[in-house]
Amino acid sequence: MVKETAYYDLLGVKPNATPDELKKSYRKLALKYHPDKNPDKDSAEKFKQISQAYEVLSDAKKRDIYDKGGEQALKEGGMSEGGFHSPMDIFDMFFGGGGGGSRRRNPNKGKDVIHQMSVSLDDLYNGATRKLALKKSVICAKCEGRGGKQGAVQSCTTCKGSGVQVVLNQLGAGMYQQLHTSCRECDGLGERINPKDMCKTCMGKKTVEERKIIEVHIDKGMEDGQKIPFYGEGDQSPGLEPGDIIIVLEEKEHPIFKRRDMDLIMKMEITLNEALTGFKRTIKTLDQRVIVISSHPGEFIKPNSIKCVLNEGMPMYKNPFEKGRLIIQFSVKFPESGQIEMRKLQELEKILPAKPKLDIPMEHEEHTLVDLDPAFERNKRNQEAYNDDEEGMGGMGGARRVQCANQ
Repeated sequence: MVKETAYYDLLGVKPNATPDELKKSYRKLALKYHPDKNPDKDSAEKFKQISQAYEVLSDAKKRDIYDKGGEQALKEGGMSEGGFHSPMDIFDMFFGGGGGGSRRRNPNKGKDVIHQMSVSLDDLYNGATRKLALKKSVICAKCEGRGGKQGAVQSCTTCKGSGVQVVLNQLGAGMYQQLHTSCRECDGLGERINPKDMCKTCMGKKTVEERKIIEVHIDKGMEDGQKIPFYGEGDQSPGLEPGDIIIVLEEKEHPIFKRRDMDLIMKMEITLNEALTGFKRTIKTLDQRVIVISSHPGEFIKPNSIKCVLNEGMPMYKNPFEKGRLIIQFSVKFPESGQIEMRKLQELEKILPAKPKLDIPMEHEEHTLVDLDPAFERNKRNQEAYNDDEEGMGGMGGARRVQCANQ
């Protein structure tokens, strides 16, 4: 029994969520609240919280500790706030080094641009090409990335080109705290440009925003969460190698089929007649073919039984001629009460296997089954609880009502 659900609530999943559900939810939220997309303080804090939640819930041991004792149990086990990984580290491990990870691996490379693309199960089955319009930073052609005229850029005298200021914060008598903050004079850039010499195209920023249209080729058999990189197509910055554009695929829910690795899973309802005497049904596949499935004569289909069709599942990535299975879970629809005539029921009784013999004692009670009404049972329990409360109040309840009347 999960005692605390705050981490699950942050990721928007239930306490019994599978690892795949956790991954999908984290991926969606991490891209939404990433500091590069949302520089405001609230989004940064949200990004930190969902990263911390995913770090715990994606680890089986940590998740078990959290489920049993919540955050307090994690702290007692050494997982204080300082013991968690950086939110960016979690993001980089998940996305394979995108975003901030690129800067740490290669300081001479610009940041990556990560974009999520919703695709249908049909696209992942058949393959597709999508055009995507993105905005990215490119080096200003007017000033060639200088930000102004030749020689106009000067090192900031306040921070001496470091972009960082050291501020002393007095805590008490003779006690000071040293803080490192972004230089206000140069906005942390470490350099300044005289306004009259500033480039009028980029306004001294050295880069301008450009609209880029890319073609994303979705190959057959690709998966939810798969990354498609466009190397060197990310944001540009003077003196740095351009980063990459990374497209992350997000599979949309299909009304009929559900994917599990290379298998496709679907549900099918058949009648009792079909379950006992055999059936034929048609299924439209994701590539718009129509296949016919049938049961063997004399083979009974039980409720919730599972059958499969070989080589009708998802195609294998990079080898689309190899396919998984189409798995079908059957439910059996029984006739409504009174739908079959009594005389036919007697005939049916003769056909079906004999009923089990029952040894009934001489002294017994007869009862007839009736339909259960959940609403009636719920109201009955509520009424009983109310009556118990009234009895527990004893004479005090009456005294309280008299007092109210006197008022």
